[in-house]
Amino acid sequence: MPQSLSPKSLRTSEIADAVGVHANTVRLYEEWGFLPPIPRTDSGYRQFNEFHLDQMHFARKALNGGWPGPKIRKSALALVRCAATGELAEAWAMARDHYALVLAELDYAETAVHYIQQWLKGEVTEPLTKPLSIKQAAKRLEVSTDRLRDWERNGLLTAQRNPKNNYREYGAEEIGRLRVICALRRARFSTLSILRMLLAVEKDNSTDVRQALDTPDPEDDIQYATNQWLSTLTIHEQRAIVMIEMLEEMVKKHGNQYPVNDDQSFTDYC
Repeated sequence: MPQSLSPKSLRTSEIADAVGVHANTVRLYEEWGFLPPIPRTDSGYRQFNEFHLDQMHFARKALNGGWPGPKIRKSALALVRCAATGELAEAWAMARDHYALVLAELDYAETAVHYIQQWLKGEVTEPLTKPLSIKQAAKRLEVSTDRLRDWERNGLLTAQRNPKNNYREYGAEEIGRLRVICALRRARFSTLSILRMLLAVEKDNSTDVRQALDTPDPEDDIQYATNQWLSTLTIHEQRAIVMIEMLEEMVKKHGNQYPVNDDQSFTDYC
């Protein structure tokens, strides 16, 4: 017969059911350091308490789903592990930094979209007296020649060819288009989403750039977060807000390394 637990103790299955995961997920979260140390009964059964349950909810909120880039992933993992140690003050501060990181990525993406909109209106021009070679174009754009060839293979642009030697040449139109591609790639938009947008604006110059970048084809074999980057970052922005609010509640319930009170809260931080 399993040893009975104290009234305040929860079993692995109860934690799993409360959070909506398999019991093995709870065990993995413990192994990975996402939960505080879990005491055992004499017969080896885990004894979870309310803090374990709240931390499991918090870890699930922070970690469930895809990752919008390695920096955000690393940040989320670090703050979950910090909260698991009980250092809720530090975790709360890290959660604010995490939120700021997501906002910075979103701002970077929005800036790239704004650049594209200006380009389509003809407000961004590339003054050139003569076409550039592939080496000159790569240097001007601060990318490698291999990157330019790769973008051409993926259909993002077609370089003109010198009729005398068949070498690639890049005029003002090509360099302008390449700057658009560079801006979007540096803002982490996928090659597929950029191609989708460029094909759409070629058909109709009044295309909504934001929608074209953010609406993947359901027929695509593989779906990446960067195929709908703006939506992905917006989701993570909202998730970061909830994470901060969850940590505030955990501080109030479980003790306080950071003095959350009526005078200072997440809403004040925003």
